[in-house]
Amino acid sequence: MFKLLRRGADAFGVLLFALLFLVFVLQVTARFAFNQPLAWTDEAAVILYLWAILWGAALVCKDRDNVAFDLLYQHASPQLQRAMALAACALVGVLAAWGLPGSLDYIYFMRRESTPVMGLPFHWVFAPFALLLLALTVRYALRIYRLLGRDWRRHL
Repeated sequence: MFKLLRRGADAFGVLLFALLFLVFVLQVTARFAFNQPLAWTDEAAVILYLWAILWGAALVCKDRDNVAFDLLYQHASPQLQRAMALAACALVGVLAAWGLPGSLDYIYFMRRESTPVMGLPFHWVFAPFALLLLALTVRYALRIYRLLGRDWRRHL
């Protein structure tokens, strides 16, 4: 079941990037080949880019895929690595959880506004940010749980 959900998340991320690429090609073609720029393509490209990045960060990228400065971490003992990982997970997880209610409130507030060209409600544009905060909260809470368990060395 989890594997199927991951494949679906990956497929949706690929779809977002494919749509972004198509909109970009359409935009360049209309502007330079036909000298008829399309206003909606700029807006669509920005929205698709925002969705692709936030969707990918929330559901597709693993912690190991992120760039990290781990020079000190790699040379620390396993117990110190565990403490550093617990501190980092607690910091990021707590900050994401703390920011989630305010972000949800802002996204809900933005439902009354719409994008200038395409007229899309702004709460749909900003929705993946809430998904990112929720995913970070859950991901790091789960990692803290694993790091506090018996088999914590496997999760470093």
